Amino acid sequence: MLGRVANGIFWMYRYLERAENTARLLEAGHRMTLTRGPDMASREWKSILTTLGLRKAYEAGHDDYTGAAVCDFVLRSKDNPESVMLMVERARTNARVCRSAITAEVWEAVNEGWMTLRDLLAKPVRSSNLNEALGVVRRESTLARGATHGSMLRNETYNFARLGTFLERADSTARILDVKYYLLLPSLSYVGTPLDSGQWDSVLRSLSAERAYRWLNSGEMSARSIAEFLILDDRFPRSLVFCYSEMRENLFELAKLHGETGKAQEQMRMTDIQLVDKSVEDIFQKGLHEFLLEFISGNQKIASAIASDYRFTA
Repeated sequence: MLGRVANGIFWMYRYLERAENTARLLEAGHRMTLTRGPDMASREWKSILTTLGLRKAYEAGHDDYTGAAVCDFVLRSKDNPESVMLMVERARTNARVCRSAITAEVWEAVNEGWMTLRDLLAKPVRSSNLNEALGVVRRESTLARGATHGSMLRNETYNFARLGTFLERADSTARILDVKYYLLLPSLSYVGTPLDSGQWDSVLRSLSAERAYRWLNSGEMSARSIAEFLILDDRFPRSLVFCYSEMRENLFELAKLHGETGKAQEQMRMTDIQLVDKSVEDIFQKGLHEFLLEFISGNQKIASAIASDYRFTA
């Protein structure tokens, strides 16, 4: 496979996953602000922008944190180079470049989703159409993923698609967890209060994890049990362990196809050591924030190694 095609597939699925994760984060934040006063609602929107790395860009053109302004900025603003609309457009551009490597079903899912979202976001986002816009983003990613599973050969294209998906997903889970634990609460005095429980509930909803977590934990809501679930539970498809299991498998398949291992497989092994045989007690003893920063850094190194090994710039 040509490096530029591999690059296109890898980033197509990264952008689709990133757009979906962003929509879920906005949806969870919007749900939470409906039951909070103005000060806490503003704090919640700030935390979302911090998680997305967009706070400085937002503050350059806005003085306050209202739901409509934040959602409009994140979803469609031309002042935001990482808007959801641009993510979906980039995914579509990559899909068009790689048309010969993907099936008609995948192309149709991506293209039709982009057209629907383009029309929907032609006007500013308001409370009246926010849920519809977020639903379209989530649905587009889900349809593209379903078309991928149901119509594509299990070959290099599929491996790069899965690597892009799970590398992006792992990064999102780690960043959401880190911001919650390190930045969201106003002070340590809030730990264990209803506000603290509400924030953790928001984290679970952001990762589509609320129902699964409650099934397994009988409603317990604590930092340790939630961190253990989102980091170490290999049954949950957005946990760090699950994402890395999928990445490891697809890197192994690429190594078999190419007849050799490279920097990507080596970096995967090095980063994987952080998770192998770890307990949540080990993680908290080291420091959750420090663990997550190290994980995010290792994740970025894997992405760079994949790009280098498979000549994404070629």
